[in-house]
Amino acid sequence: MEWLDALILGIVQGLAEYLPISSSGHLEIFREILGIDLPSDQVLQFDIMVHAATVCSTIVVLWPMFSRLCRSFFTFRRDDDFYYVCKILVSCIPVGIVGVFFKDQVEAFFGNGLTVVGICLIATACLLAFAHFSGVDRRTGRMISGERGRDIGWLDAFVIGCAQAVAVLPGLSRSGTTIATGILIGDKRDKVASFSFLMVILPILGEALLDTAKLLSGHTSAENSVGALSLVVGFVSAFVVGCCACRWMLSLVRRGKLVWFAVYCLVMAVVCLLWR
Repeated sequence: MEWLDALILGIVQGLAEYLPISSSGHLEIFREILGIDLPSDQVLQFDIMVHAATVCSTIVVLWPMFSRLCRSFFTFRRDDDFYYVCKILVSCIPVGIVGVFFKDQVEAFFGNGLTVVGICLIATACLLAFAHFSGVDRRTGRMISGERGRDIGWLDAFVIGCAQAVAVLPGLSRSGTTIATGILIGDKRDKVASFSFLMVILPILGEALLDTAKLLSGHTSAENSVGALSLVVGFVSAFVVGCCACRWMLSLVRRGKLVWFAVYCLVMAVVCLLWR
């Protein structure tokens, strides 16, 4: 992989991981556009690196909250922050089950053209549209305040976790699906976005460890490696762009501006379905 391709894919990952447009789907789209045809182990190496970069972006942007949650959880304070982390752990159960028992079935949806991506982008667009219109006051036509609704409860955490488990499909946005689900079940918009970004840290790290173990067990040689320069360029670009996109997305969710991403996903879905 050339360093310029790595730069473009890193930027795509950094944007699409947080914006509700599907990072996995857009990586597939841009590999097609750029004509990148890599062996599966090289794709895996690169994806591990850029996903790790966006995890770092989340931690940096949400550091005050992240550090507070870690202190509370690991010192067993049994306060609101401690139980917040417990809710994050509950939300990880569904995607953990999918990752352990259905990983091969999920991976079968990747690398088979853009038809699946297009269909899932349509589903993402519908979810975002439903979430948007559910937050509009029918009398005034204005968005309801992001502070309206309830705090995320235990059942809410599990339901949002189920949405995250479904969103492993390429084209079904993880952030869009989880945030839209939280809004639709009545949670506060300004709380759902932070929860959505924090809840993905453990699944991504867990998947990265599993994939790394898979690569090591396959004895990947230097000839089969993506290349150090491409990995570094991909990581740095995904991290920098991810920091900006994370802050932007938090602001967009509070202001209820997700409907425009529904339009974008619908347009990209048509492109994917017509792509030859």
